[in-house]
Amino acid sequence: MRASDAERERVAETLREAVAEGRLEMDEFEQRLDATFKARTHGELVPLVRDLPVPGDLVRPVGAVAERKGSSANWPARIGGTATSSGAFAFWGGFSRKGRWTVGPKFTAFAMWGGGEIDLREARFAERDVVIRCFTIMGGMQVTVPPDLNVQVNGLGIMGGFGENSKLDEEPEPAPDSPRVKITGFALMGGVGVERKRSRAEKRRLQEQERLRLQKPDTGDGRKELG
Repeated sequence: MRASDAERERVAETLREAVAEGRLEMDEFEQRLDATFKARTHGELVPLVRDLPVPGDLVRPVGAVAERKGSSANWPARIGGTATSSGAFAFWGGFSRKGRWTVGPKFTAFAMWGGGEIDLREARFAERDVVIRCFTIMGGMQVTVPPDLNVQVNGLGIMGGFGENSKLDEEPEPAPDSPRVKITGFALMGGVGVERKRSRAEKRRLQEQERLRLQKPDTGDGRKELG
């Protein structure tokens, strides 16, 4: 069966997800991606993703294809499991929770004369509804979240600050199936900052998408042609 442009793009998206998640090394990713856009039949595409989790059927109707944006995370797959941490404490020092860890339904962090880092960009969530309580006295905390996570910030700053900010050029809407995270607490003569920021893997994925978009030849009628 001849492969369609839509099928090639779906395989390419699966490969981008795999390299972003660390399933493929960059050199293997580039080899498979090159083979994807050179493929002419469905049979040539299947081996390229046979050892990877594929979101859906490669030959599903084009109308069923949805562009994956934001963190491109499969949020339902990141919800559930046993919490690996339910709290953090720092006194005259610091703490860090980042990478692939599992957040409990209630996470309490305290820092006095110190600081802490809570990074949710690659985290799993034991339950969909999560409350993160941050308390700091003469110290500071930084909470980093992926752009499309559903986050509500409601904290109090006393002679300090408790707020949310973002350095993204374009702010995506919260994903409807993402966890619902409420960040609350207070900062006394200190600060708690919540920042929306993409992970390095997500930045690489977006850069690769843009590179491929710019490499597609123009067909002459204003459209871009795949392979």
